Amino acid sequence: MSRVYNFSAGPAVLPEEVLREAAEEMMDYRGSGMSVMEMSHRSKVYDTIIKEAEADLRELMNIPDNYKVLFLQGGASQQFAMIPMNLMKNKKAAYIVTGQWAKKAYQEGQLYGEAVKVASSEDETFSYIPDCSDLDIPEDADYVYICENNTIYGTKYKTLPNTKGHTLVADVSSCFLSEPVDVSKYGIIYGGVQKNIGPAGVVIVIIREDLITEDTLPGTPTMLKYKTHADADSLYNTPPAYGIYICGKVFQWIKKMGGLSVIKQRNEDKAKLLYDFLDQSKMFKGTVRKEDRSLMNVPFVTGDKELDAKFVKEAEAAGFVNLKGHRTVGGMRASIYNAMPKEGVEKLVEFMKKFEEEN
Repeated sequence: MSRVYNFSAGPAVLPEEVLREAAEEMMDYRGSGMSVMEMSHRSKVYDTIIKEAEADLRELMNIPDNYKVLFLQGGASQQFAMIPMNLMKNKKAAYIVTGQWAKKAYQEGQLYGEAVKVASSEDETFSYIPDCSDLDIPEDADYVYICENNTIYGTKYKTLPNTKGHTLVADVSSCFLSEPVDVSKYGIIYGGVQKNIGPAGVVIVIIREDLITEDTLPGTPTMLKYKTHADADSLYNTPPAYGIYICGKVFQWIKKMGGLSVIKQRNEDKAKLLYDFLDQSKMFKGTVRKEDRSLMNVPFVTGDKELDAKFVKEAEAAGFVNLKGHRTVGGMRASIYNAMPKEGVEKLVEFMKKFEEEN
């Protein structure tokens, strides 16, 4: 069986050379006589793996010294609670709701204090990013929360919100390492890794040190305090060891490709192929306002549910899998993360042209 072109939104495609390397090391990791899957997280060998992974991520993202990198579990969804538990000192936070995950974070925030929705694009099925240059942010808000790239709806902030001096917290699950980023603009920048970095089960939190305190909301479990994990270098309890090992390999792969500016250029080239086709197609239409389009997730429709279903079915038979759109948008969605080769997008566009001619 040859490999398919996997357009899944996550867990998603990984670089082939990373998979091959992991396969080679599966039975015996560098002479240790065992797999990383079987290794104690307290061993010297594993300590090197996690420390190198962190060092490579710091280098790739140019992470300032006053930020901690935490490898955690529970996915982005657990961060929806962990953030207010650790940051809501005034019991108030501002949320910008641009998609399903921002909405879930906003709803979770309401459990811990006053979550204020300061902007939303729900009025048009989250198909755009609202103007965030002059929002009515409460003076005493502890932070401003965004989901920077919206996996389901295919939108992306091109300009970060004006937080008016408040701490910015961003979920970057689906655009993690897709382009250079100025970490110093964020208090917390975090994401689940299963879209652009590694296998499901790891969430990476990059957090400014002044936000890591003992002073959390009463009743916050030990495991949900950033301080617990920061003090123990992500080894307070058994971490998702194998997942972190694969993330480390992906960091090395990105470094080898030339870093985040090269990756951004590649991603722009791939996305342009698909968007250019959608813009001139008589059958397929993109669903997002042009200036807010994501480089990672590209939703599109034919406008006819039966035709959509036919397309998804025929695409799968041709080796293009996981193109069905999220149930809230319908239609199709191509997720073209870092590890999707350009050739995959070229072939998809060829297939779409052919499908359009035949239908």
